Amino acid sequence: DKRMKNMKNKIIQGDCLDVLKTIPDESVDCVVTSPPYWALRDYGVVGQLGLESTFQEYITKLCDIFDEVKRVLKKEGTCWVNIGDTYGGTGNKGNSKDPKYKEGRNGQVKAINKSATQKSLCQIPSRFAIEMSNRGWILRNEIIWHKPNCMPSSVKDRFTVDFEKVFFFVKNKKYWFEQQLEKSIWFE
Repeated sequence: DKRMKNMKNKIIQGDCLDVLKTIPDESVDCVVTSPPYWALRDYGVVGQLGLESTFQEYITKLCDIFDEVKRVLKKEGTCWVNIGDTYGGTGNKGNSKDPKYKEGRNGQVKAINKSATQKSLCQIPSRFAIEMSNRGWILRNEIIWHKPNCMPSSVKDRFTVDFEKVFFFVKNKKYWFEQQLEKSIWFE
């Protein structure tokens, strides 16, 4: 397809849903993405993904985008999604500011997700994977991306989160996949 040849090796900027709608059906081999996490950053863009008032709205909006990804993905294509979780916020911190990050670590003074249960892990990756499965995606793997050199958390009442999840989805039982070969090395 001529339209796809014009897109090859190009960076396309725009609203992902709008851009996806310009891509022909079943024309993409592989999708690898890390969408904005819910309630963690305000990029200053009206209508941006990740600032929905509830995680349910976020999951719905995110999976609506992946409905379009499914349309453009070839039958034998694969889809890889890196997604992190969010803790329920406590809302406005008043005049309390971190001396190192006066405007908050992400440029915001108050918690965005104050509607979630305070201090509770929201389970966004799990909710996302379940909704994707409900929409007909086949979840092949849930991969833990361990980050041994992550920034330590300043929170004192839970462990530092040193991983993110990567989900491997396909839309059909038969798809292209090449398993990596591993060499065993023994150290004594």
